[in-house]
Amino acid sequence: MKKISSVLLVDDDPLTNDLNERLLQQLGVADRYLAATDGVDALAALEDLAAEANPTSPVLVLLDVKMPGMDGMAFIDAYQMLPAAQRQAVVIVLHTASMSSVDLGRMESLPIAGLVSKPLTKEKLDTILKLHFQRQFPT
Repeated sequence: MKKISSVLLVDDDPLTNDLNERLLQQLGVADRYLAATDGVDALAALEDLAAEANPTSPVLVLLDVKMPGMDGMAFIDAYQMLPAAQRQAVVIVLHTASMSSVDLGRMESLPIAGLVSKPLTKEKLDTILKLHFQRQFPT
């Protein structure tokens, strides 16, 4: 499988980021992995990653919704303020244990590719890769 350029893991639980990174590395999903525990750090990391990305070498962001400080929804609001050139090769997938009905209702208007429930699995990753990157794991 052709790797994507980068994956940015955003979760306030460092253990979740670590487990997800191990799974992604085991499966050979990307060339580069970064993790952030809040939206502010994630936005800074994304700005660097997006500068290197392009539509043939995209960035996947797995974004938790519920985090202290800048949460996932505030991150998306700030992300929308980035220049279009920085956003063009970024695929954001919300990765969360639960969402409020308010958040779910707002999802349709957000610039995200979708939603995946925790915990992350090979099957969930395969679906993300097929739908948003035209890639899949060998069978």
